Amino acid sequence: MPVSKRRWQAALSRIACLVLGALLVFSYAPFAQAWLPFIVLPALIWLTRQKTPANAWRLGYYFGLGWFAAGLSWIYVSIDTFGGLHPIASVAILLLLFAYLSLFPALALFLWRWLATRVHPLAYWSLPLTWLIAESLRGWLLTGFPWLDLGYTQTDNWLSGYATWFGGTGLGLVLITIALLTVRFIERRSWQPPTVIAGLLLLPLLLSQLNAVSTTGEKAKIGIVQGNISQSIKWDPDQHWPNLNQYLDLTRQLYNAHDVIVWPESAVTMPEPYTDDILAIIHDEMVETETGLITGIIDIEGSDYYNSVIALGQDGSTGVEEPYHHGHSNRFRKHQLLPIGEFVPFGDLMRPLAPLFNLPMSSFSRGDYVQAPLRAHGWQFTTAICYEIAFPQQVWANFTPATDFLLTVSNDTWFGRSHGPAQHMQIARMRAIELARPLIRATNSGITGITDAQGRWLARAPQFTATTLSAEVPLVQGITPYALWGHWGAWALALLILFGGALAVVIRR
Repeated sequence: MPVSKRRWQAALSRIACLVLGALLVFSYAPFAQAWLPFIVLPALIWLTRQKTPANAWRLGYYFGLGWFAAGLSWIYVSIDTFGGLHPIASVAILLLLFAYLSLFPALALFLWRWLATRVHPLAYWSLPLTWLIAESLRGWLLTGFPWLDLGYTQTDNWLSGYATWFGGTGLGLVLITIALLTVRFIERRSWQPPTVIAGLLLLPLLLSQLNAVSTTGEKAKIGIVQGNISQSIKWDPDQHWPNLNQYLDLTRQLYNAHDVIVWPESAVTMPEPYTDDILAIIHDEMVETETGLITGIIDIEGSDYYNSVIALGQDGSTGVEEPYHHGHSNRFRKHQLLPIGEFVPFGDLMRPLAPLFNLPMSSFSRGDYVQAPLRAHGWQFTTAICYEIAFPQQVWANFTPATDFLLTVSNDTWFGRSHGPAQHMQIARMRAIELARPLIRATNSGITGITDAQGRWLARAPQFTATTLSAEVPLVQGITPYALWGHWGAWALALLILFGGALAVVIRR
């Protein structure tokens, strides 16, 4: 083949992979076209199935650029609005992020083709394993950024039943396996791949019947306050008390009729030691109305600042009806901090460069990786603050069989009307499906919502509106297989696919 023709083919393959990656954005919320991965992933595998490891790396990198550039384009909103940078500099920072994240799908495809060409052709079935290796690295290196896992694309259909066994990550491996089988069918036109695909599509219907989780018959009346405080004034010292009054006024609409009321992340912007008096009054009012209150707040201990959530009111500050005091143990401190937004690597060098690296409250300390559940109104809440809900292993590590609710508080005002908040809510709902617990998500401006233990909507507030939200939430008991073994289930599944696919070929021969 002439050199020029090979170059044209290589260029077209890279463009095709770039477009395929970009198309994936429509499979996530708010677009929710869950069928797209069943076309995109087989097409990606078809383009790379006969490539050398080096060429597979290149195609995987272009696929990653399209995937992350389209899927994470919403980050530009916060950088452009609050970063204080020239648009060209903002785009350059985003391109650097996308270039880094694209290394991981490139690594997955490189390892896959290396195993198939250098070890054995039966390593064709190793792609779920190499994909899991790459995604695990993406969720760990440089504190991790595990956004846009493939499994999130199936949050709203029956395939999410896999998540209760293998997590959202394991669900993504099933999608890759179906793609491998699709390509094998196109190549060989045998009956076995469609049969296995049909089995994989029907299996979650059976798995859902084997779930040991059941409702208790009890319901909790949960209220959420969405303050809709503008980000431009949120941290203005003159706005601390007006902001707090906004939440108190909305909360009084929920008194006496709710068991627990939840405020979002950093709803109380004045650090906790400086609001002891008003928090004590709020605590006493809540005790009188037999209501629990959970709120985001900034805590100070010595010279350390913590992005925290505390409980007040019934079963609040100490677990018994005692006065509120700062430092009580019924609190959660954020562990997984957001780079740039909550901590700045090499801060002494970076902060003078631009306002982006000197945002308000960007010098937090980390809480412990595993912390006791929050308590309110006699119930236990496994908690994650904002970005943490995207780390399934951390949520799993903090979950206990006694957990009644998953709670996450956030402030997605940074990202305006982009698709970022919808993706964030979709991620949170996957945690509910994995662990089979009702989800309570309180945000400053949306998306605020409550789901049942299957991640199905019970109530949802409109975005960018100061409002309250209420729902009667059925309580459940029992735990899912995923709650037992966590991420190890996905590793076992990847190995099962590898050895199962290879064994089937050997038997057929």
